[in-house]
Amino acid sequence: MNTADRFLRFAAECEVMAKISRSPENRTVWSGLAQRWQRCAELVDNQYSNDHARSPKRRPKAMYSYIH
Repeated sequence: MNTADRFLRFAAECEVMAKISRSPENRTVWSGLAQRWQRCAELVDNQYSNDHARSPKRRPKAMYSYIH
């Protein structure tokens, strides 16, 4: 499981806690935590995408014909 998936799992767990919490204050805290975990997952995904976009592309080896 990659990091973003783990963060999304944490977010889902926080959402469950928000739903079962009895006090409005606790629901607000759990919902806020869920949003933060979701944002962390987005940031990790964006960083992964940016890192791969910046990596140099490998060029195929040129086929040279040498005349001797």
